[in-house]
Amino acid sequence: MKELGEKVHLTGPATSARVAKLEENGVIQGYTIKVNQEKMGYSIHAIIQIYIKDTNHKPYLSFLKKQKDFVINNYIVSGESCYLLEGKFPSNEKLEEFLEGLSKYVSYKLSIVINNK
Repeated sequence: MKELGEKVHLTGPATSARVAKLEENGVIQGYTIKVNQEKMGYSIHAIIQIYIKDTNHKPYLSFLKKQKDFVINNYIVSGESCYLLEGKFPSNEKLEEFLEGLSKYVSYKLSIVINNK
């Protein structure tokens, strides 16, 4: 809190009190860490637009639960696609296996992240 306080020109105790109040009011809902996926062995970062013609999305969602090692986020979105799936993969072979399984449930468009700047 001392370091944060220095950045916003407050003392450590004043910063702690403000952060506590923001937590109590639900402004700060939690804390997280950012993991370097590449250093964890996942060198391929994919963004996949998911298209489902059927109104039953359960088979797709069940498939994702079994593939949680590869799924970072699965957003329900408006627009052309139904979901925007963000995934990480250790190799092209694992990505290909994932896409083969995925294609049993949905149509998709794949984009590979080149750089995250």
